[in-house]
This record gives sequence, C-alpha cells and structure tokens, in this order.
Amino acid sequence: MKAKIDSQCMGDRNCNNLCPEVFEYDEEQLMSIVKFDVIPEKYEDVVRQAAAECGADAITIIED
Repeated sequence: MKAKIDSQCMGDRNCNNLCPEVFEYDEEQLMSIVKFDVIPEKYEDVVRQAAAECGADAITIIED
C-alpha cells in the first residue's frame, strides 16, 4: 500500500501525532509528508486510520 498527502493538507499534524513513524511535518512546505514510498505492513492500519481522521481529506491511500 502507498499513501499520498495532497495540497489540501492543513498542517494540523494529526497524522504526525498518530503515526510519527510514517508521517512528518515539512516546515518548508508547511504540510505533512509521507516518509515511505511503500508503507511497511505493520503501519498500514494506523495509516488508514490517519486517512479516515484527516479533517482535510488530504491523505489518499493507494492499495497495491
């Protein structure tokens, strides 16, 4: 699975707090970014949760 954050990101960092292993805040872009091209299997459920809880619907999940 892959995850992508688009320009709708509000930068509230909820995803970063939920799963800092996968998401981090980019101070230059003022938005969160995904650290992995392919999400490690052990983080897939929490990444899906982050996408579901994203207030801006900025996280897209791409299933393999």
